Amino acid sequence: MGLLSQNNEIEPLIKKQKPRCNQKLLKCSYIVILFVLLKLVIIYLLYILIRNEIHPESKETPKIAERTFIVDYERKEFLKDGQIFRYVSGSLHYFRVPKPYWKDRIRKMKAAGLNALSTYVEWSLHEPYPGEYNFEDIADLEYFLKLVQDEGMYLLLRPGPYIGAERDLGGFPFWLLNVVPKNGLRTNDPSYKHYIAKWFSVLMPKIVPFLYGNGGNIIMVQIENEYGNYFTCDHQYMIWLRDLYKSYIKSNALLYTTDSCEMESPYALKCGTVADVYATVDYGSWIKNIPQCLQKTSGIQKEGPPVISEYYTGLVEYWGVPAMNISSTDQFISIMKDTLDLNASVNIFLFHGGTNFGFTTGAFKYKYDEYFPVETSYDFSAPLNEAGDPTEMYFKIKKLLKETNFVVSNEISPIPAPKGDYGVFTMQPLISLFEKVTQRIEPVENDVPLGFEVMGINTGFVMYETILTNDQKDVTVPVNLTISTIRDQATVFLDQVQVNSIPRKYENIPVRLNINSTVQKLSILIENQGRINVGKYLEDRKGIFEPVTLGNHILGPWKMIAYPLNETSWLSTIKPQKHVVLPAFYKTTFTLPDNLSKPLDTYLDPTGWKKGVAFVNGINIGRYWPSAGPQITLYIPAVFLIPYPGVNNIIMLELEGVSENLSISLVDKPNLNGKVNEVY
Repeated sequence: MGLLSQNNEIEPLIKKQKPRCNQKLLKCSYIVILFVLLKLVIIYLLYILIRNEIHPESKETPKIAERTFIVDYERKEFLKDGQIFRYVSGSLHYFRVPKPYWKDRIRKMKAAGLNALSTYVEWSLHEPYPGEYNFEDIADLEYFLKLVQDEGMYLLLRPGPYIGAERDLGGFPFWLLNVVPKNGLRTNDPSYKHYIAKWFSVLMPKIVPFLYGNGGNIIMVQIENEYGNYFTCDHQYMIWLRDLYKSYIKSNALLYTTDSCEMESPYALKCGTVADVYATVDYGSWIKNIPQCLQKTSGIQKEGPPVISEYYTGLVEYWGVPAMNISSTDQFISIMKDTLDLNASVNIFLFHGGTNFGFTTGAFKYKYDEYFPVETSYDFSAPLNEAGDPTEMYFKIKKLLKETNFVVSNEISPIPAPKGDYGVFTMQPLISLFEKVTQRIEPVENDVPLGFEVMGINTGFVMYETILTNDQKDVTVPVNLTISTIRDQATVFLDQVQVNSIPRKYENIPVRLNINSTVQKLSILIENQGRINVGKYLEDRKGIFEPVTLGNHILGPWKMIAYPLNETSWLSTIKPQKHVVLPAFYKTTFTLPDNLSKPLDTYLDPTGWKKGVAFVNGINIGRYWPSAGPQITLYIPAVFLIPYPGVNNIIMLELEGVSENLSISLVDKPNLNGKVNEVY
């Protein structure tokens, strides 16, 4: 009875525990199932991996065909993606053409039958001061490269770092003269190489995406520029520069050099070329023996396709030197045809020259006492003239290329674009350079004169002033004033009265002054007319940087007032005057005709004025010097003008003499071949 009773009590407990056990078994089953599924997933993944190891092609994405541009030495041809290729290109320098006009010029080049374009890269434009970079507006290199690519044209890029190009200091930034030892430019000098490497670390990442091997349109990249013409002949420098280029370009474009085959020196090609870089040559339509010229590279490298990297349409023009007509258009076409018949690739230099706006011109010097500054216009007798209009040469080149089976189009009208003949305007005197308000930079004082570069001044003018002591004035008159260095022209004033003008050619030659006890101040205005851009005189520092003597007295101390003329907006607050002492600023304002839908290109004609600098709506359009010639007019692109009813302004800094009635004209035709007067 007691046991029965006990069993009856335990039974409910057993019934309660059975569900708990069933729940545990259910959980165990889930775990087993999950474990089995996990094993299956792992086995499947291992199967996929093993399968891909054995048959990788089954999962590989199809490769895109490799883009290559190389030299086939056996067939003496260029190969683009394995196919024979030849180019006819034309030189167009983006920094000489307003940005809104780039597309127009490129399209005109393509329409003439060109399949490629060549341009320099100007270091000084992009790094005007150390570590300060400019890639805006006319310096927007990537935009220019993209425009060329969008037009389906290939590109030959010439990044230097030296470019020559009739530009100030050959395209080098002026500040290199402060940080590189004398005769260190274009050599293996460590400091020079340091700044190149730093510049390339900024420049090359912008270029690399446009290389042909990377999907872009740059097929060739030039190392240095005509290095065989330079006196140093530093092979170690060229090897170093080649290797620096290779570190960026790799095999994505063809590296090449350019040198003249007409140089009398046997070292031109030997000094200008470097191993593993394709050597090319330059010549003009005056050449006597084309095959002989092209053969000169055979002693340098294995013979490949002939290339003329600069086939000249004209020559650079200098102030005070008669225009040089090197050959006729028919002669140019005849030599070009002979060149193409040899299966050569040709770059026409220049196809469009453009303009040296601002203070960007270089200069030439071949003897110690010779110096020739480059004109503002860079028309170059090119197929597209300074304003971008096609010339007779343009259409003859187009005809030849069509006959040579290059693709041409009839999109370009033979009629030049209309130009603005806006009339005559009277310039109003504003202010003399001697007035303190014109001093936009704090003057520098020193016991001896300092050069532009030492003071951090790139362009324009510097006034060197000294107060004469009684001892210095106690001389027998006339007394000799000797300025040892004049770079490039000195205008001498006694108490703001001009007494002499001395060109660079006559530096260190005494000039006679009549000085009396009442004279207080001697002022010497030095004009920088452009740094030499080629040859052994390349390192062309500006200003006065040696003692100035009056009789037996060394003059000093000096106050140096710089006028770089980087901008003229401050002149808007200056009210016109009746009379000013030269050198001085002058101004006029005008509106364009109300019947114009948009402004037209025009030309400033300063006939009657002597020499100076002109600004249109704050833009420096360059130097004028009609008293020297042969260039008389200055090109004004329509994009520099303000449409009606906006007000335009022209400001001129005149140095030597104004026209009788203070008038200037805006005309519809250029005058680049005026009367020439000796000014040196």
